[in-house]
Amino acid sequence: MSTETATAEAPAHEHAFDLSHLENASFAALQAGRAAIFRTSSTRNGFAKDIEALGPDGDQGRKKGLGLWMLARHEESVKLLAKFEGDDVADYTRARSLISLGRNAEAIPLFERLTKDYPNEPRPRGGLIEARLEAALEGVDELTEPEKGTAVLDAELDGADPGFLQSADGRYLLGRRAELKRDLSEALDHYAAAHELDPTLRNNLLRAAYAAERAGLDDLAIQFYEEALEMRLCNSSHLMNLGVLYEDTGRDQDAAALYDIVSNSNPTDERARLYLADAVSAMDMYYDEDLERKEDKLNQILRIPITDFELSVRARNCLNKMQIHTLGDLVTKTEQELLSYKNFGETSLNEIKEILRSKGLRLGMPREEAVASIEARARRPVAAGSTGATTNDDGDISNRPITDLQLSIRARRTVEALGCLTIGDITKHSADELLGMPNFGSTSLQELRAKLTDMSLKLAGE
Repeated sequence: MSTETATAEAPAHEHAFDLSHLENASFAALQAGRAAIFRTSSTRNGFAKDIEALGPDGDQGRKKGLGLWMLARHEESVKLLAKFEGDDVADYTRARSLISLGRNAEAIPLFERLTKDYPNEPRPRGGLIEARLEAALEGVDELTEPEKGTAVLDAELDGADPGFLQSADGRYLLGRRAELKRDLSEALDHYAAAHELDPTLRNNLLRAAYAAERAGLDDLAIQFYEEALEMRLCNSSHLMNLGVLYEDTGRDQDAAALYDIVSNSNPTDERARLYLADAVSAMDMYYDEDLERKEDKLNQILRIPITDFELSVRARNCLNKMQIHTLGDLVTKTEQELLSYKNFGETSLNEIKEILRSKGLRLGMPREEAVASIEARARRPVAAGSTGATTNDDGDISNRPITDLQLSIRARRTVEALGCLTIGDITKHSADELLGMPNFGSTSLQELRAKLTDMSLKLAGE
């Protein structure tokens, strides 16, 4: 299988990559051209229009399948390219689409055939090892059970041909092994070398971004994510990660734009909606320290899921059908809006009111009033023997709210996502649990440990 890097001259129209007139397109040419077609929405739409115009059979069908891979329409690409089994470029492209779809077992035979036919080419061998690695990691948390992945890579890479190990695919896989062994510095060295050899290697870019983020190298992580974003290689999870990095570096408007994209593409993504609201509220707004703490506490409470409270089946079902999932969703509603919903009556309404009352909130409550209520509750002394939340003056540190730790955005959101409301709640979780959460790396862990140490507390198991 040829890996020559063909380049196509742009045709007279504005399309940046004309696959329909490119003869004997190699996969390297497709991969290099992918960046060009996504340069603008116009070039992307022009390319897509050309691909749609191609027929499903013969040379047109083959090119159409290759073009669908370039557009990241992997399901369609796999289905169409299956007609051309035995064609080297079609098989390799189909195998890459299968990996993107998580169908690694189906990709392995294609890579095995290509590796046998082209033993000196790094791409088929790299694809085969990657497919075997991803198959071994299916259903496994690689942060807590890395040995399944390292066993595959040790067997494949130890004693491998030095030429392969120095290729972009080889360096990428060496980086994966180092990352599984939690050596982020070595992993980043390999990913950087692979990136220099082949800047378009998709998974290398994304793994490099993730490793840099976990190592606390935010600027480097942003650089890798932005390159992947430019080539339209990012999914919703990658966009959320980049958004958090933007917020950490004060780029709230850029973060909000990414959260908006995710929220619009998946309206049920509650995390994206909440992050968007936070980022928007942070734009061009300045708070004194006391107000900032009150807002943090309010946002923490508004994110509490409705499922955390004991509700009747009828009330729970009605709220779910009304797309009310958090306290923040609930306080925006009025009594009349709730009562107007089918099967929602006074009994359910009283249940809801009691839940909100326990948090110092009520239906239809303006945000300013909610902030004032939170402040009043924080200052209210707690009676001896009370099981309610304690104040900052309480002698028990573990009962103090997590806002007292003054964590960074990334660390605070992680402990909130774990359902932590107090400092004591955090100490019930281990370092491995925290590292398994999105956007939480070694730098965030060190920050959290330092804050807890200042209070003579530790994470579970330490």
